[in-house]
Amino acid sequence: MNTMYFTEEHELFRKSFQDFLKKEVVPHIDKWEETGTIERFIWKKFGEMGYFGINQPEEYGGMGLDIFYTVIFLEELQKINSGGFAAAMWAHAYLAMTHVSKEGDDAIKKKYLTPSIDGEKIGCLCITEPFGGSDVAGMRSTAVKNGDKYILNGSKTFITNGVYSDYLVVAAKTDQEKGNKGMSIFIVDRDTPGISASKLDKLGWRASDTAELAFDDVEIPDENLMGEEGKGFSYIMQHFALERLIMGINSHARAEYALDYAMGYMAEREAFGSTIDKFQALRHSVADMASEIEINKEFNYSVAKRLDQGEYVVKEASMSKLVSTKMADRVIYDCLQLLGGYGYMEDYPLARMFRDSRLGPIGGGTSEILREIIAKMVIDKKEYKPAAR
Repeated sequence: MNTMYFTEEHELFRKSFQDFLKKEVVPHIDKWEETGTIERFIWKKFGEMGYFGINQPEEYGGMGLDIFYTVIFLEELQKINSGGFAAAMWAHAYLAMTHVSKEGDDAIKKKYLTPSIDGEKIGCLCITEPFGGSDVAGMRSTAVKNGDKYILNGSKTFITNGVYSDYLVVAAKTDQEKGNKGMSIFIVDRDTPGISASKLDKLGWRASDTAELAFDDVEIPDENLMGEEGKGFSYIMQHFALERLIMGINSHARAEYALDYAMGYMAEREAFGSTIDKFQALRHSVADMASEIEINKEFNYSVAKRLDQGEYVVKEASMSKLVSTKMADRVIYDCLQLLGGYGYMEDYPLARMFRDSRLGPIGGGTSEILREIIAKMVIDKKEYKPAAR
């Protein structure tokens, strides 16, 4: 146990969550990977156990725990070998619910946050648009004020939980003349007329429902505006730090899982009269991978600690995602190689892990975009500041 970051209570939570996943989730993973549909009962079980309320305020049913409970939640989800299932859970709990918790008023929190914590409602966050990708400021979706309503038109894509969620947290331009200062955030019920969703067929993350969404004259009551009109872009940027750190933590966790599996295989696989974990070339490869994982993990823990203390860690979180996702891809590639032909077989976990991991350098801001953000901060001395409260 790393006592610098984790207490005995943290480790008891880890063990409890591991047991829960083994009993309630793992037996269904292959089915969900095949069908692309995560059955609703598991959301309710997560809610009953309090897993969606780890970081949420107690007055709405959460537990208000420190960030290292979230770290454990993320790490253990990566070790059941379904990036899609993990994404569905954390996209609900840390993307959609973060906006509801931080920008929603009391009425919105009672209507959406509490049932989200309970696992009764599933949320999705709708920011990325077709052909827009990481260019959030170039968003084309509009929400035009009309009396006591906003009329939403536009489209979103690559939305995790975009098909089966009960509500959508949607970003749209409320004033097209003001650029990113004219963007706002809304919460929209799934059954609102004018919303349509198409499931996307993906290389990996097969268990999660990822959608392209269209909005055709969708009427949103003005009380469903979250936070202040025109501050949507700054809200999104503020929460991107958490999303990027989440993806960094996911990366070191899945790399660690891949290496542990490969070492177990090496300890049993015999060639030339010896188990292959005795071969120097392979041992040194493992040493390199273990070192990279540990370095990334320690950095991610440090950034998590600073985020928990209220620091605005946009630069460090961007670095976490940039470096950790690249590291995980490399480690999983090399671990697959250690299994030889078996690594290429679907009966072994590395094939799925290899596909799932590839999204890391793409989703939540591509590596190319992150490099430019980091370069602006390091070279141009640009300062990103949190949204004014």
